[in-house]
Amino acid sequence: MSDTNSPAPDPAAQPGAYPPPAQAAPPAYSQPPAYGAAPAYGAAPAYGAAPGYGGYPAPPKTNTLAIVSLISSIAGFVIIYIIGSIVGIITGHMSLSQLKKSNEGGRGLAIAGLIIGYVGLVLSILGLIVAIAFWGFLVANIDQFPRT
Repeated sequence: MSDTNSPAPDPAAQPGAYPPPAQAAPPAYSQPPAYGAAPAYGAAPAYGAAPGYGGYPAPPKTNTLAIVSLISSIAGFVIIYIIGSIVGIITGHMSLSQLKKSNEGGRGLAIAGLIIGYVGLVLSILGLIVAIAFWGFLVANIDQFPRT
């Protein structure tokens, strides 16, 4: 009776058997294809020009008289009371007329100069009226004040 679960005997281990065939040598691999030299550092590849993006347009030039109007109106309100306000009002109106004709910016500056100039002029005139009335009151009532 033969055992069916036993492994089959190795034919090379049996006497008189042929030796196993020699294994073939592994295939020889060829060299990879040459790709040329690596680019030097700093050399930019030739990709062509980048597309032109416009960016933001330049803001319009500010009108010089608008700046002068604002500065002189502020100076008229703080330092040179009546004269600065008058200069601010005149240059503000000149600036607004120039802005209608040109493509410049500064309309807000000119309007601010006009407003500050008019307010400064009104306050200067009111201050002058109060000062004249006060001096008139003092002159009219000078004899009622005690003398030392």
